[in-house]
This record gives sequence, structure tokens and C-alpha cells, in this order.
Amino acid sequence: MTKHLVHLKVNGELKEGYAEPRTLLVYFLRRELGLRSPHVGCDTTSCGACTVLMDGLPVKSCTVFAVQADGSEITTTEGLSKNGKLHPLQEAFWESHALQCGYCTPGFLMASLAILNRNASPTEEEIRRNLSGNLCMCTGYLNIIKAVKLASEKMAKVRN
Repeated sequence: MTKHLVHLKVNGELKEGYAEPRTLLVYFLRRELGLRSPHVGCDTTSCGACTVLMDGLPVKSCTVFAVQADGSEITTTEGLSKNGKLHPLQEAFWESHALQCGYCTPGFLMASLAILNRNASPTEEEIRRNLSGNLCMCTGYLNIIKAVKLASEKMAKVRN
């Protein structure tokens, strides 16, 4: 099968690699570009472990072909911390005990970041609704919701 050259801006850096037309973005990111945070959970859009931001919007990377993402800007969990310092959202997840085994965490982080980018101070209902496409089998959702609220407070302090 013919491979196509795919150009992406990933976590602020221009990247390129070759992908067959049927290669899912999650596999392209992991295998071709060496990123590890988008996790392969279900390949059916059910779990959200593979969620990344594509041009600022949360997408389940198991539902997008790499060739469809050509020219897009992709943000993964690897792109959150800067100069060894955790992003306020990562700090909030840590401080709120919103992670346990960690498998779902990258997807929750990216979906949560999308929420906070859209609305700096979301309500609990907005958080619940917008995270409904992500599953966690260990931690439970209360601490994740608390973490998103805490992150909104932390991010507000950084903005001010």
C-alpha cells in the first residue's frame, strides 16, 4: 500500500512521517513520531484514552486517519509541561488524586484542557458533560472533576 507524507505541528514542533491511508492518528503518533501519551484503549471511540487536541479541539485519535490530520496542529500530554514544570492542569490532577493507574489520564487531561480553553470557569455540569466521552475504571470521576475545577483556579492565577 502506498504511504503518504504527513506533516503535523506536534506540541509546537513541525514533524513529518509516512503513513498508509488506513493508519489511525493514534498509531501514527505512537509508532512514527514516538509519542507515548495517546494511549490505545478500545479503537472504537468508547474510552477516550487516545484523546488529543487537533487544531485546539479534542478528538479521539483512534477515529482520525493520520492523512486526514495532515497540516494540523496536534497537542498531546507531552506538550503540556514546559521546562520541566508541570502544567497547572497536571498539577491539579496530581494534587486532587485524579489519577490512579494512569492509563486514562492523558485523554482526560486533553479533554479537560479543551474545556478550560473554551471556558475558564466551567460549572460541574459542564465538566461532567464534556468529559462524558472519557472512561476511567480506577479513580472514579469525583476527583477528576475536582481537578478540573482546581486547574481553572490555578490557570486564573497564572492569567492574572
